[in-house]
Amino acid sequence: MRLHFHKYHGTGNDFIIIDNRDGQFISSKEIIRNLCDRRFGIGADGLLLFESKEHYDFSMRYFNADGGEGTMCGNGGRSITAFAGQIFKEKINFLFVAVDGVHESIITEKKQNITQVQLKMSDVKEVHQGDGYYFLDTGSPHYVRFVENADEINVIQSGKEIRYSPLFAPEGTNVDFVEIKNGKKLFVRTYERGVEDETYSCGTGVTASAIAASYLISGENFNIMTRGGNLKVSFHKEDNTFSDIWLEGPATHVYSGEIEL
Repeated sequence: MRLHFHKYHGTGNDFIIIDNRDGQFISSKEIIRNLCDRRFGIGADGLLLFESKEHYDFSMRYFNADGGEGTMCGNGGRSITAFAGQIFKEKINFLFVAVDGVHESIITEKKQNITQVQLKMSDVKEVHQGDGYYFLDTGSPHYVRFVENADEINVIQSGKEIRYSPLFAPEGTNVDFVEIKNGKKLFVRTYERGVEDETYSCGTGVTASAIAASYLISGENFNIMTRGGNLKVSFHKEDNTFSDIWLEGPATHVYSGEIEL
């Protein structure tokens, strides 16, 4: 079977997108793991299925590079919106369903293969403050720790220790190391469960980091640097709850192709 696919990335967080509106692609851990393999497959942090959903523009199913179906992926949501903009060429506003519920997304600009996308994230109803960290769910669980110099952190070693800590068993957690630069801008590095590595960017991670940062510095709008590019997060904060959360940044179409399964 020959599989047609599209390769996208959201600030370096890269995905294989498959148009599965006909339901012909039957997912399995082994197939997805092989497709995401960077040496023997296409290579990606994860795989996105673009599927039909009654009363919505589409649905998104996200699979981690290890083949398991994942929780919400912010950069994936932005990337699949950019793909939807190629399918429905005159449309810029979308309503789609992901594992954590319904999301709005807006295409604000298209320039060659780069699409600027705003994605509305799920509300955050609680932020737990632990000993030197914040823990919250932005569609995926995130442990957020603020550090003096994020470049000096061994993200893989430290992230893995926290991800597999008994405190977060059995599901584990994503881990974000955040540096506050110039009083307001954030630099975020993330260890992602399911990828089991540092990714160049994590949409739910930068969202969690911005929300956590609001406990340390004032504001409801944050510019965020990652290893793969720049993102923006805005929200409305009321006590310990957060609503109207938007993640904004570029999604890039890298190439399309076919692979033999």
